[in-house]
Amino acid sequence: MEWAMALLLNNPQVLKKAQAEIDVKLKQGVLMDESDVNKLPYLQSIISETLRMYPPAPLLIPHESSEECIVAGHTVPRGTRLLVNLWAIQNDPNLWVEPRKFIPERFDGLEGTRDGFKLMPFGSGRRGCPGEGLAMRVVGLTLGALIQCFDWETVGEEMVDMSEGPGLTLPKFQPLEAKCP
Repeated sequence: MEWAMALLLNNPQVLKKAQAEIDVKLKQGVLMDESDVNKLPYLQSIISETLRMYPPAPLLIPHESSEECIVAGHTVPRGTRLLVNLWAIQNDPNLWVEPRKFIPERFDGLEGTRDGFKLMPFGSGRRGCPGEGLAMRVVGLTLGALIQCFDWETVGEEMVDMSEGPGLTLPKFQPLEAKCP
């Protein structure tokens, strides 16, 4: 949520486009509910792009190879502990055009689907995060309600600092401060 709001504040044209989508697709004067989130593909694209740039856990849970295999010309023996650097995959310029630029439109038409193994913010397969469904519903509903109900601005004239802090869950270095006049 914090990363999404920070990205929206630094990209006011995206925030305005999300507000316009909500105004057009939802009943005026009624607070959105969980069932409305599926009607808002641009909101879903904002969430996907945020999770691509700032995954909840930049390193996936360690796995172990069940049999010997060859990966990129390197032999990986059976029983090797494997760490997947999800942040590197989701920010790889060979996979993504301008990976450090916030472009929700790159997910147009992909609502509710994954883009192969390029986007997997909650891991993948049977070891994927069991909380993914809940997280996506809560983030969609909460972010949508914040966009629907308030006009957000940065506290000062400067853009929001997007520095990453230390930790397993990729926190912002400086907590987000915003205002709704």
